[in-house]
Amino acid sequence: MAEDCANVIRHGDTFVVAGFKLAKSPTAREDGRHGCHLEVSEEAGSAIYIYAVSRTTAASETASVSVAPKYVYTPLNHLKDGTIVNLYGVVKFFKPPYVSKGTDYCSVVTLVDPSNVKLTCTLFNGNLDSLPKIYKVGDIVRFHRIKIREYNGQMQGITSVGFASLTFDGTVGAPVVPRTSSKVYTFMDEEQKTIEELRVWAASNLSISGPAAKLSGVQPMLFFDLTCQLVGKAKVDGSSFLLKVWDGTKCPYPTWKVPVEARDLEGEKVLLHQLRNLTVDILVYDNHVQLAKSLKIGSFLRIYSIHTKQASADNEDVSHIEFHLHGGTCYGRGIGVLPESNPDVKELKTFLESVDLAYSQNMESMSSVELDGTFNNVTDLESHLQRCQQLSVTVLTDHQDLNNTELKTILNSTAPQQYRIRAKLRTYKPQKLYQCIKLHCSKCNSLQEVPDGDDFDLILQGSAVTAPNPELHNTSWYDSVMWTTQDQKQRKIAIHFVKHDEMLQQPEDTLLMIEGGTLKEVWKLTKRFKCVIPVRSTVDDLELLDLSAPFLLQGNIKYYGCKQCSTPKPVKSLSSIAAEQQPSWEPTEIAQVLGIEPLQYVFIMKFTLVDETGALNAYLFDYEKFFQIPASEILTNNFLQQKMQMTMNTLCPPGRKLDDLPWLECFIKSYNVRDATKCQVYYQIFDTTVAEDVV
Repeated sequence: MAEDCANVIRHGDTFVVAGFKLAKSPTAREDGRHGCHLEVSEEAGSAIYIYAVSRTTAASETASVSVAPKYVYTPLNHLKDGTIVNLYGVVKFFKPPYVSKGTDYCSVVTLVDPSNVKLTCTLFNGNLDSLPKIYKVGDIVRFHRIKIREYNGQMQGITSVGFASLTFDGTVGAPVVPRTSSKVYTFMDEEQKTIEELRVWAASNLSISGPAAKLSGVQPMLFFDLTCQLVGKAKVDGSSFLLKVWDGTKCPYPTWKVPVEARDLEGEKVLLHQLRNLTVDILVYDNHVQLAKSLKIGSFLRIYSIHTKQASADNEDVSHIEFHLHGGTCYGRGIGVLPESNPDVKELKTFLESVDLAYSQNMESMSSVELDGTFNNVTDLESHLQRCQQLSVTVLTDHQDLNNTELKTILNSTAPQQYRIRAKLRTYKPQKLYQCIKLHCSKCNSLQEVPDGDDFDLILQGSAVTAPNPELHNTSWYDSVMWTTQDQKQRKIAIHFVKHDEMLQQPEDTLLMIEGGTLKEVWKLTKRFKCVIPVRSTVDDLELLDLSAPFLLQGNIKYYGCKQCSTPKPVKSLSSIAAEQQPSWEPTEIAQVLGIEPLQYVFIMKFTLVDETGALNAYLFDYEKFFQIPASEILTNNFLQQKMQMTMNTLCPPGRKLDDLPWLECFIKSYNVRDATKCQVYYQIFDTTVAEDVV
């Protein structure tokens, strides 16, 4: 659309925009533009109508032109960090939508295309229907306005403003019908060819599983996907929920019937009685409960990664099969609601209508035994549920030979020692997670708060009072440019571009130094160049600013130095890196040649851990291992902030009773801290990370 407008619109033309969204500009402070901007909305059918003055006739004659969006699609091997793109991909893996926090839903999907590059996308939306309607591996998706970011060396996709999606069945020969909640969307004729080509490619290059399992084919200790109809549901306790489903076939084993009060069971009583030998009870846990509560009786579901367990009660000789959908989203666990137009649903409905319910009710076999008496009381049920929820939300990364130690034993033992524990997180501090990010010096072991942007801005303003020294411009290892701003202050700004082999490099490989710039101007440069160093002129050389300011900016990260341990050297020391065969401009190397002891971003938190024997406070001191999130990036990345909040909501779900909290497996070490009057024992978590399905 932007290119088409540029080709058509001219100075003096009148134009009307329709179907755009008015939103706050996230970069207004940095780029100085208006606080609001207009965003393309595919759902509303954005268009621009241009009332153009004719270029070939009299000025009084006019012509009307309309411009609608025209989309360009980027192959997965051409994605670049920081861009917003449109793309097509084949679903290789996905996690059905689940509640992330509050009312937001999250879905994770991994895409591939003929370039053989993989892209994992994490998608958020407060409206469940606005997320892609993916039902199986092999589906084809079209994403518009998805933001690409690089994380741990891999490209990832996240939702950006105006994100929209279409999903298509990936089966060769199936009708090309988009799945979407949008009433307005564009779909060009040439896109149908794209979908058909992706279908053919996926059929020969992607491992797509066959039809989902039937209840008649389940075995103990199996994980499977089930397409079924919901006929009943009920709350069991604070962290589990019951779904009664059927698919028209009968499980070959006796099945567990979860004891619930008749008044708590939603569903048509007559139908539930008719289907009592064909339904199975599925217990869903933790993050799946909220979605399960919202399901409508009679809806068709695809439940992913159901776990079948063989068990028997203490007072029974006969074993039975239990069905569980465990908490978390590992291996794509989740619940999807299928529309009645779905081919699998049409097939299932036809089969269900053919089932002889009278025959089913009269069947007399061991497989029809109902285990309603398996649990004699609520206590038995609660203890069983507790055994089903023993999966830990953290993982140990070392010392697997250590046995668990009770907290009471640890509290009564001398320090220093190391322990393996299994406990629950009762509370944590700080509750405002941005407050847990500190700067740490590994040399003097000091901690300090991360300065805010206003402090940096004031330092830049102060340094701009001193004009750049022209005698320091255009040396053997950097080229310089200088200009005067046109505002009232008439500031002088100088930028020095570091060379390699006497030549300037591409912006993404270039380190530059800036004098007299504002915070807004510095941030603009970091978006285009690899590294930016704020400096000021002296008589003989350029020098770093006060170490209260960052000595280096790279991307969105500000790198600080320890005032106590650093001995800053002249900026010309950087020429040694510039002379290397392939300068890397890594922050640690830059800090070393400049005489800076770098401060590292670190998570500092206090966890109150409890088990059946006691409680203790353990400190988390971590750079990125525990959360699998770099502490250096979280303050400037909304996606990572949301990811961390989701993680903490999983480790310590708000509003839960202690019995309903998940278990954490951790290593902790005790150590002594002495002062002039006393010696105190502290505890620190180490060699522990959040489980993969939690993050």
